[in-house]
Amino acid sequence: MKKTFIENLAPGDTIEDEFSLAEKAVLQKKDGNQYLNVVLADRTGQIKGVVWDNVRGIAAAAAAGDFVKVTGSVSEYRGTPQMVIKAMTALAPDAVNPEDFLPATDMDVDQLYERLVKITRTFTTPWLNRLFEAFWQDADFVACFKKAPAAKRMHHAYLGGLMVHCLSMAVLADKIASHYNGLDRDLLIAGAILHDIGKLREFDYTAGIDYSDEGRLLSHIVIGLEMLDAKLREIADVPREQANLLKHMIVSHHGEPAFGALEPPKTIEAVVLHYIDDLDSKINAVREFMAKEEPSQAWTSYHRLLGRHFYMGRGKGDIPKA
Repeated sequence: MKKTFIENLAPGDTIEDEFSLAEKAVLQKKDGNQYLNVVLADRTGQIKGVVWDNVRGIAAAAAAGDFVKVTGSVSEYRGTPQMVIKAMTALAPDAVNPEDFLPATDMDVDQLYERLVKITRTFTTPWLNRLFEAFWQDADFVACFKKAPAAKRMHHAYLGGLMVHCLSMAVLADKIASHYNGLDRDLLIAGAILHDIGKLREFDYTAGIDYSDEGRLLSHIVIGLEMLDAKLREIADVPREQANLLKHMIVSHHGEPAFGALEPPKTIEAVVLHYIDDLDSKINAVREFMAKEEPSQAWTSYHRLLGRHFYMGRGKGDIPKA
Protein backbone atom coordinates (compact mmCIF):
# COMPACT_ATOMS: atom_id res chain seq x y z
CA MET A 1 0.00 0.00 0.00
CA LYS A 2 1.34 3.41 -0.97
CA LYS A 3 2.26 5.58 2.03
CA THR A 4 4.02 8.67 0.65
CA PHE A 5 3.04 10.94 -2.24
CA ILE A 6 5.37 13.01 -4.39
CA GLU A 7 3.87 16.36 -3.43
CA ASN A 8 4.99 15.73 0.17
CA LEU A 9 8.58 14.68 -0.57
CA ALA A 10 11.41 16.92 0.62
CA PRO A 11 15.23 16.72 0.56
CA GLY A 12 16.45 14.46 3.33
CA ASP A 13 13.53 12.01 3.14
CA THR A 14 14.24 8.29 2.83
CA ILE A 15 11.86 6.40 0.58
CA GLU A 16 10.61 2.86 0.23
CA ASP A 17 7.34 3.11 -1.65
CA GLU A 18 5.34 2.52 -4.83
CA PHE A 19 5.44 4.75 -7.90
CA SER A 20 4.68 4.64 -11.60
CA LEU A 21 7.79 4.62 -13.79
CA ALA A 22 6.89 7.32 -16.31
CA GLU A 23 10.24 7.53 -18.12
CA LYS A 24 13.69 5.99 -18.03
CA ALA A 25 16.89 6.55 -20.00
CA VAL A 26 20.35 5.03 -19.66
CA LEU A 27 22.96 7.75 -20.23
CA GLN A 28 26.74 7.99 -20.15
CA LYS A 29 28.97 10.11 -17.92
CA LYS A 30 32.11 11.83 -19.18
CA ASP A 31 34.22 9.01 -17.71
CA GLY A 32 32.34 6.45 -19.82
CA ASN A 33 30.34 4.92 -16.97
CA GLN A 34 26.58 4.66 -17.32
CA TYR A 35 23.87 6.16 -15.13
CA LEU A 36 20.08 5.92 -15.25
CA ASN A 37 17.68 8.85 -15.32
CA VAL A 38 14.04 8.17 -14.48
CA VAL A 39 10.81 10.06 -13.92
CA LEU A 40 8.59 8.66 -11.17
CA ALA A 41 4.93 9.61 -10.87
CA ASP A 42 1.86 9.31 -8.72
CA ARG A 43 -1.45 11.15 -8.68
CA THR A 44 0.12 14.22 -7.05
CA GLY A 45 2.86 14.82 -9.61
CA GLN A 46 6.26 13.69 -10.84
CA ILE A 47 9.82 13.62 -9.54
CA LYS A 48 13.06 13.00 -11.39
CA GLY A 49 15.34 10.25 -10.14
CA VAL A 50 18.86 9.07 -10.80
CA VAL A 51 20.64 5.71 -10.38
CA TRP A 52 24.42 5.74 -10.02
CA ASP A 53 25.09 2.14 -8.91
CA ASN A 54 23.96 -1.21 -10.36
CA VAL A 55 22.64 0.70 -13.37
CA ARG A 56 22.22 -2.29 -15.67
CA GLY A 57 20.44 -4.40 -13.09
CA ILE A 58 18.01 -1.67 -12.06
CA ALA A 59 17.40 -0.60 -15.66
CA ALA A 60 16.50 -4.15 -16.60
CA ALA A 61 14.14 -4.58 -13.64
CA ALA A 62 11.29 -2.43 -15.00
CA ALA A 63 10.06 -0.75 -18.16
CA ALA A 64 8.51 2.69 -18.61
CA GLY A 65 4.82 2.37 -17.77
CA ASP A 66 5.37 -0.21 -15.02
CA PHE A 67 4.41 0.20 -11.40
CA VAL A 68 7.59 -0.03 -9.31
CA LYS A 69 8.73 -0.27 -5.71
CA VAL A 70 11.57 2.16 -5.11
CA THR A 71 14.12 2.43 -2.31
CA GLY A 72 16.18 5.59 -2.09
CA SER A 73 16.50 9.09 -0.70
CA VAL A 74 15.48 12.57 -1.75
CA SER A 75 18.16 15.16 -2.43
CA GLU A 76 18.12 18.53 -4.16
CA TYR A 77 19.44 19.17 -7.67
CA ARG A 78 19.39 22.68 -9.14
CA GLY A 79 16.78 23.77 -6.62
CA THR A 80 14.43 20.87 -7.32
CA PRO A 81 13.88 17.65 -5.33
CA GLN A 82 15.46 14.60 -6.95
CA MET A 83 15.40 10.98 -5.84
CA VAL A 84 18.64 9.04 -5.62
CA ILE A 85 17.54 5.45 -6.20
CA LYS A 86 19.26 2.45 -4.61
CA ALA A 87 16.82 -0.26 -5.69
CA MET A 88 13.81 -0.57 -7.98
CA THR A 89 11.63 -3.58 -8.79
CA ALA A 90 8.53 -3.95 -10.95
CA LEU A 91 5.12 -4.58 -9.35
CA ALA A 92 2.18 -6.45 -10.83
CA PRO A 93 -0.66 -4.09 -11.84
CA ASP A 94 -3.08 -5.91 -9.54
CA ALA A 95 -0.73 -5.37 -6.59
CA VAL A 96 -1.36 -1.61 -6.46
CA ASN A 97 -4.31 0.75 -6.27
CA PRO A 98 -4.44 2.55 -9.67
CA GLU A 99 -6.13 5.57 -8.06
CA ASP A 100 -2.85 6.29 -6.22
CA PHE A 101 -1.05 6.94 -9.50
CA LEU A 102 -3.38 8.82 -11.81
CA PRO A 103 -4.50 12.40 -11.12
CA ALA A 104 -8.23 12.89 -11.71
CA THR A 105 -10.67 15.77 -11.81
CA ASP A 106 -12.59 16.34 -8.60
CA MET A 107 -15.65 17.22 -10.67
CA ASP A 108 -18.46 14.71 -11.28
CA VAL A 109 -17.78 13.45 -14.81
CA ASP A 110 -21.27 11.96 -15.08
CA GLN A 111 -22.77 15.39 -14.48
CA LEU A 112 -20.35 16.97 -16.96
CA TYR A 113 -21.37 14.38 -19.53
CA GLU A 114 -25.08 15.05 -18.98
CA ARG A 115 -24.48 18.77 -19.50
CA LEU A 116 -22.68 18.03 -22.76
CA VAL A 117 -25.48 15.78 -23.99
CA LYS A 118 -28.03 18.44 -23.07
CA ILE A 119 -26.19 21.02 -25.18
CA THR A 120 -26.13 18.76 -28.25
CA ARG A 121 -29.86 18.15 -27.95
CA THR A 122 -30.46 21.86 -28.53
CA PHE A 123 -29.07 21.53 -32.08
CA THR A 124 -31.44 22.37 -34.92
CA THR A 125 -29.25 20.66 -37.54
CA PRO A 126 -30.75 17.19 -38.20
CA TRP A 127 -27.57 15.41 -39.32
CA LEU A 128 -25.63 16.71 -36.29
CA ASN A 129 -28.42 15.45 -34.03
CA ARG A 130 -28.07 12.01 -35.57
CA LEU A 131 -24.27 12.14 -35.39
CA PHE A 132 -24.18 12.91 -31.68
CA GLU A 133 -26.83 10.35 -30.86
CA ALA A 134 -24.56 7.80 -32.57
CA PHE A 135 -21.69 8.91 -30.35
CA TRP A 136 -23.76 8.99 -27.15
CA GLN A 137 -25.20 5.52 -27.81
CA ASP A 138 -21.68 4.08 -28.14
CA ALA A 139 -21.04 2.86 -24.58
CA ASP A 140 -17.32 2.28 -25.15
CA PHE A 141 -16.87 5.78 -26.58
CA VAL A 142 -18.74 7.39 -23.67
CA ALA A 143 -16.78 5.44 -21.04
CA CYS A 144 -13.45 6.47 -22.58
CA PHE A 145 -14.60 10.08 -23.09
CA LYS A 146 -15.44 10.36 -19.38
CA LYS A 147 -12.02 9.02 -18.39
CA ALA A 148 -9.53 10.40 -20.92
CA PRO A 149 -7.03 13.17 -20.11
CA ALA A 150 -6.66 16.11 -22.48
CA ALA A 151 -2.85 16.16 -22.36
CA LYS A 152 0.19 14.51 -20.85
CA ARG A 153 1.43 17.62 -19.04
CA MET A 154 0.39 21.04 -20.34
CA HIS A 155 -3.33 21.35 -19.56
CA HIS A 156 -6.19 19.21 -18.21
CA ALA A 157 -3.59 16.46 -17.71
CA TYR A 158 -5.69 14.22 -15.50
CA LEU A 159 -8.44 11.63 -15.78
CA GLY A 160 -11.63 13.36 -16.87
CA GLY A 161 -9.60 16.27 -18.23
CA LEU A 162 -10.86 15.88 -21.78
CA MET A 163 -14.49 16.02 -20.63
CA VAL A 164 -13.76 19.15 -18.56
CA HIS A 165 -11.97 20.79 -21.51
CA CYS A 166 -14.60 19.96 -24.13
CA LEU A 167 -17.54 21.05 -21.98
CA SER A 168 -15.81 24.34 -21.15
CA MET A 169 -15.17 24.91 -24.85
CA ALA A 170 -18.77 24.05 -25.77
CA VAL A 171 -20.09 26.59 -23.26
CA LEU A 172 -17.69 29.24 -24.59
CA ALA A 173 -18.68 28.38 -28.18
CA ASP A 174 -22.36 28.82 -27.35
CA LYS A 175 -21.73 32.25 -25.82
CA ILE A 176 -19.56 33.42 -28.73
CA ALA A 177 -22.06 32.17 -31.32
CA SER A 178 -24.71 34.39 -29.72
CA HIS A 179 -22.38 37.39 -29.87
CA TYR A 180 -21.21 37.30 -33.50
CA ASN A 181 -23.70 37.32 -36.37
CA GLY A 182 -23.36 34.70 -39.07
CA LEU A 183 -21.71 31.94 -37.06
CA ASP A 184 -23.07 28.42 -37.43
CA ARG A 185 -23.73 27.73 -33.74
CA ASP A 186 -24.35 23.99 -34.11
CA LEU A 187 -21.23 23.45 -36.20
CA LEU A 188 -19.06 25.48 -33.83
CA ILE A 189 -20.25 23.60 -30.74
CA ALA A 190 -19.90 20.27 -32.57
CA GLY A 191 -16.29 21.16 -33.35
CA ALA A 192 -15.68 22.13 -29.73
CA ILE A 193 -16.89 18.73 -28.52
CA LEU A 194 -15.21 16.60 -31.20
CA HIS A 195 -11.95 18.44 -31.93
CA ASP A 196 -9.90 16.29 -29.51
CA ILE A 197 -11.73 12.93 -29.60
CA GLY A 198 -8.61 11.30 -31.01
CA LYS A 199 -7.08 11.71 -27.56
CA LEU A 200 -9.21 8.79 -26.39
CA ARG A 201 -6.68 6.64 -28.25
CA GLU A 202 -3.68 8.98 -28.45
CA PHE A 203 -2.99 8.48 -24.74
CA ASP A 204 -2.47 5.40 -22.62
CA TYR A 205 -3.77 6.17 -19.12
CA THR A 206 -3.56 2.85 -17.29
CA ALA A 207 -0.46 3.22 -15.07
CA GLY A 208 0.25 6.84 -15.94
CA ILE A 209 -0.51 9.33 -18.68
CA ASP A 210 1.67 8.78 -21.72
CA TYR A 211 1.34 8.50 -25.48
CA SER A 212 0.16 5.23 -26.94
CA ASP A 213 1.96 3.69 -29.91
CA GLU A 214 -0.97 4.74 -32.10
CA GLY A 215 -0.81 8.25 -30.69
CA ARG A 216 2.89 8.64 -31.42
CA LEU A 217 2.50 7.26 -34.93
CA LEU A 218 -0.65 9.10 -36.01
CA SER A 219 -1.52 11.96 -33.58
CA HIS A 220 -4.95 12.70 -32.15
CA ILE A 221 -5.88 14.73 -35.24
CA VAL A 222 -5.58 11.78 -37.61
CA ILE A 223 -7.17 9.41 -35.08
CA GLY A 224 -10.02 11.87 -34.51
CA LEU A 225 -10.74 12.11 -38.24
CA GLU A 226 -10.87 8.32 -38.40
CA MET A 227 -13.30 8.15 -35.46
CA LEU A 228 -15.52 10.86 -36.94
CA ASP A 229 -15.56 9.15 -40.35
CA ALA A 230 -16.59 5.87 -38.74
CA LYS A 231 -19.58 7.53 -37.06
CA LEU A 232 -20.55 9.47 -40.20
CA ARG A 233 -20.80 6.17 -42.07
CA GLU A 234 -23.39 4.99 -39.52
CA ILE A 235 -25.88 7.74 -40.27
CA ALA A 236 -27.85 8.64 -43.40
CA ASP A 237 -28.19 11.85 -45.41
CA VAL A 238 -25.02 13.61 -44.29
CA PRO A 239 -24.34 16.71 -46.43
CA ARG A 240 -20.82 16.17 -47.73
CA GLU A 241 -19.87 19.86 -47.63
CA GLN A 242 -21.06 20.20 -44.02
CA ALA A 243 -19.22 17.04 -43.01
CA ASN A 244 -16.04 18.44 -44.58
CA LEU A 245 -16.48 21.69 -42.65
CA LEU A 246 -16.66 19.70 -39.40
CA LYS A 247 -13.60 17.64 -40.37
CA HIS A 248 -11.76 20.84 -41.20
CA MET A 249 -12.27 22.01 -37.62
CA ILE A 250 -10.46 18.92 -36.38
CA VAL A 251 -7.52 19.27 -38.79
CA SER A 252 -7.09 23.02 -38.17
CA HIS A 253 -7.76 23.50 -34.46
CA HIS A 254 -4.06 23.84 -33.60
CA GLY A 255 -4.00 26.96 -35.75
CA GLU A 256 -0.71 26.60 -37.62
CA PRO A 257 1.26 23.70 -39.12
CA ALA A 258 4.15 24.60 -36.79
CA PHE A 259 1.88 23.69 -33.87
CA GLY A 260 0.50 20.49 -35.42
CA ALA A 261 -2.38 21.74 -37.58
CA LEU A 262 -2.74 19.86 -40.86
CA GLU A 263 -4.32 23.01 -42.33
CA PRO A 264 -4.72 26.56 -40.96
CA PRO A 265 -8.30 27.54 -40.06
CA LYS A 266 -10.13 28.51 -43.28
CA THR A 267 -13.69 29.12 -42.03
CA ILE A 268 -14.89 31.59 -39.43
CA GLU A 269 -16.05 28.69 -37.20
CA ALA A 270 -12.61 27.06 -37.44
CA VAL A 271 -10.90 30.36 -36.54
CA VAL A 272 -13.15 30.78 -33.50
CA LEU A 273 -12.63 27.15 -32.46
CA HIS A 274 -8.84 27.52 -32.57
CA TYR A 275 -8.90 30.55 -30.28
CA ILE A 276 -11.39 28.95 -27.88
CA ASP A 277 -9.15 25.89 -27.64
CA ASP A 278 -6.06 28.02 -27.05
CA LEU A 279 -7.85 30.16 -24.46
CA ASP A 280 -9.27 27.26 -22.46
CA SER A 281 -6.02 25.28 -22.46
CA LYS A 282 -3.89 28.29 -21.48
CA ILE A 283 -6.22 29.40 -18.68
CA ASN A 284 -6.30 25.88 -17.24
CA ALA A 285 -2.51 25.55 -17.47
CA VAL A 286 -1.90 28.87 -15.71
CA ARG A 287 -4.45 28.21 -12.97
CA GLU A 288 -2.99 24.78 -12.23
CA PHE A 289 0.53 26.24 -12.18
CA MET A 290 -0.54 28.97 -9.74
CA ALA A 291 -2.33 26.47 -7.52
CA LYS A 292 0.95 24.61 -6.93
CA GLU A 293 2.96 27.70 -6.02
CA GLU A 294 3.87 29.09 -2.59
CA PRO A 295 0.79 31.03 -1.39
CA SER A 296 2.77 33.72 0.42
CA GLN A 297 4.53 34.87 -2.76
CA ALA A 298 3.19 37.61 -5.05
CA TRP A 299 4.76 36.03 -8.13
CA THR A 300 5.00 32.45 -9.31
CA SER A 301 8.21 30.76 -10.22
CA TYR A 302 9.19 30.76 -13.91
CA HIS A 303 6.85 28.81 -16.17
CA ARG A 304 9.23 27.19 -18.63
CA LEU A 305 6.72 26.34 -21.37
CA LEU A 306 4.92 29.69 -21.29
CA GLY A 307 8.14 31.60 -20.70
CA ARG A 308 7.16 33.96 -17.88
CA HIS A 309 6.36 34.48 -14.21
CA PHE A 310 2.70 35.07 -13.27
CA TYR A 311 1.44 37.62 -10.77
CA MET A 312 -0.69 36.13 -8.00
CA GLY A 313 -1.12 39.34 -6.00
CA ARG A 314 -3.14 38.41 -2.91
CA GLY A 315 -1.90 34.81 -2.97
CA LYS A 316 -3.15 31.63 -4.51
CA GLY A 317 -5.96 31.33 -2.00
CA ASP A 318 -7.86 33.76 -4.21
CA ILE A 319 -7.26 31.80 -7.40
CA PRO A 320 -10.33 29.87 -8.62
CA LYS A 321 -9.86 26.13 -8.96
CA ALA A 322 -9.14 24.90 -12.48
